[in-house]
Amino acid sequence: MEVHNFLLQLVLILFSARFLGECLARFNVPSVIGELLAGVILGPSLLNIVEPNEMIKLLAEIGIILLLFEVGIETDIGRLAKTGYRPFVVAVGGVILPLTLGFAVSYYMFGLNLLMSLFIGSTLTATSIGITLRVLSELKRQNSDEAQIVLGAAVLDDIIGIILLSVLYEFASKGSVSIANIGSVLAFICLFLLVAPVAAKLVSSVIRHYEKKSEIPGLLVTMIVSLLLFFAWLAHQVGAPELLGGFAAGLALSKHFSLPFGSVFQVDDHFSDKVEKHMRSIVHLFTPIFFVAIGLSLNFAEFNWSSPSLLLFTGVLLAVAVFGKLASGFLLVKDSAWIQWAVGIAMIPRGEVGLIFAEIGRDRGLLNNDFYTSLVLVIAITTIFTPFAMRVFFSRGKEKASSSHSNAIH
Repeated sequence: MEVHNFLLQLVLILFSARFLGECLARFNVPSVIGELLAGVILGPSLLNIVEPNEMIKLLAEIGIILLLFEVGIETDIGRLAKTGYRPFVVAVGGVILPLTLGFAVSYYMFGLNLLMSLFIGSTLTATSIGITLRVLSELKRQNSDEAQIVLGAAVLDDIIGIILLSVLYEFASKGSVSIANIGSVLAFICLFLLVAPVAAKLVSSVIRHYEKKSEIPGLLVTMIVSLLLFFAWLAHQVGAPELLGGFAAGLALSKHFSLPFGSVFQVDDHFSDKVEKHMRSIVHLFTPIFFVAIGLSLNFAEFNWSSPSLLLFTGVLLAVAVFGKLASGFLLVKDSAWIQWAVGIAMIPRGEVGLIFAEIGRDRGLLNNDFYTSLVLVIAITTIFTPFAMRVFFSRGKEKASSSHSNAIH
């Protein structure tokens, strides 16, 4: 694409995302819906004037990395730790239920082959941490107990999803699966999650030192962006999603993250506040591009609306997608019903993770165009309508949320 055409597309993306986001926010609708709709309107579903090219996908990837950096810097690691086993339970349930039900529906009800059925079930295990946390943030619930459970579960979901994807990819390519390869990927991801925040904390102390001495403005932002992009690259190198690199960098710069190496390595609250303030504008510039890109990736025009069997398959798959994640919240047997519903609903959006799975399936020839489009439609519906459901649920249960917020840990 020529530069001037790309610049015009970028103008349309930024302006439409802001305009529709502002319009919907005035009616108490999450602004992320406006950004998703901007992509649907500009993309192949309607006007078809913006193509989801590689440059837009790259900017979108930077957007989700920055969003997870913001999530990380606002995360209280102590509070996250207090949620204990609950994120693990939700994550495992949120993988096993959709995977099993999705496979059963595809293989036994609709007679699809084994590999295609496994891939469809695996795609339904995804959870869009970006969509969920953006909505919780807009609802001022990002530090609530349910948000901490969802955050931990969504991160684990991504890791399990990567393992599933690598298994299916290897099976499709070689006809067999190597346990050693899967184990090494999992080990590298776990090692990264343990070491990266510590390394980022140490580097941030160096940035703080030289930021005070710099004679050129902008050193802080330049170095922080460089740090989180480097960790995103490092996450990819060890087999983890890039967004976990941004989360690890943000977590290290949080006021609530400390190291047992003495005060010289500790980042003071003033520095953390300064980083958050300077980075906010950059985060809010790139993040909408990510959500618009999701809308651009959806093509409702490709769907065969005249096929009763395809419509039935889509409907059943949608029911499985919703029920599988919703039921995962009810595995939290010791929590209140309100927390269970809140977690279950928040886990439903598939978003970018589901689209990545579906696209890989089509690219590898595991999904034909009809079933690919059906799967994308399910992903689109769970992505676009869940924020509405979250808004309604949290608005109606505001009083219960306040009592749950103080009592759930006990």
